[in-house]
Amino acid sequence: MRAFSLSVLFVVMAGAAWAEDPPPAPIPAQVGALEGCWRGAGEVMGKPVEIVLSARPVALGTMLTVDVDSRAKADPADRYAAHLVFAGRGPAPKDGPATGVSGFWADSFGGDFTAVGQGAAQPGGFDIAYAYPDASFVNRWRLEGTKLSWTIVARSGAKEEPFARYDLGRAACPAPLG
Repeated sequence: MRAFSLSVLFVVMAGAAWAEDPPPAPIPAQVGALEGCWRGAGEVMGKPVEIVLSARPVALGTMLTVDVDSRAKADPADRYAAHLVFAGRGPAPKDGPATGVSGFWADSFGGDFTAVGQGAAQPGGFDIAYAYPDASFVNRWRLEGTKLSWTIVARSGAKEEPFARYDLGRAACPAPLG
């Protein structure tokens, strides 16, 4: 009987603690606007590439995942893939929409190259920076109608060097397997 009482007490206490947790920070609208599928072209360190990406909400709508697949135009076997996770960060300002963005970057280079990022919504998009030992990689996402631009610069101190740039348009998402 005592074990049952302790179990009930734990469930009641845990439920109360969960009920008291603040709600998650909302995803800024500029981040949520990426939802859907995109196709385009770009350049990575001077190399022309083709790119597709798919963005969808996960974790009860508290996060957005973006799956990226690209390949060099000159060599289709030269491929790259990334999985990005975006979420809101910090409370929304009392007098306006959510602006903080947090993120996680994982890619086909493996676990040694994952990174956590922080940023903020900007007019027409958002910026997020991922710190690596040699530089901070600043990602700038801008959406205008059905056109998306994504640029990445390597920032070391006050100096920025272009790393990648993509121009994408909305595309039909592939049908799920049935």
